[in-house]
Amino acid sequence: MSQGNSGRDVIVIGASAGGLTPLKTILKSLPADLPASIFIVMHIAPSSPGFLPEILQKAGQLPAEWAIDNSIPSYGRVYVAPPDRHLLLKPGRICVLSGPRENRFRPAADPLLRSAARNYGPRVISVTELEK
Repeated sequence: MSQGNSGRDVIVIGASAGGLTPLKTILKSLPADLPASIFIVMHIAPSSPGFLPEILQKAGQLPAEWAIDNSIPSYGRVYVAPPDRHLLLKPGRICVLSGPRENRFRPAADPLLRSAARNYGPRVISVTELEK
């Protein structure tokens, strides 16, 4: 993932279970050629049926998928933390792991936010506390 023109090419979003509507609103407003990667953590049950990427993809023009451990992120894509897994960012890589719950949740937004800040610093835009 190379740095975009604006210098802000890593977007991290943390949402509570009630944050689906705001997430869809955000994604609806983004262009298909967005020069950034989007990473989303939403508090979902470990037994979730797994439709969140499909729901988010239908909301806008960007493809959405479950984050895969050790994969390389691309611009114009949405990566979603899988149920019961934390999503972290390493330089040029996505990290998905079990790890301990944080604030009673896995996935939790805090690990994503910390890792994005540590590894991408001023390139990061973060949005948290999304609720209905």
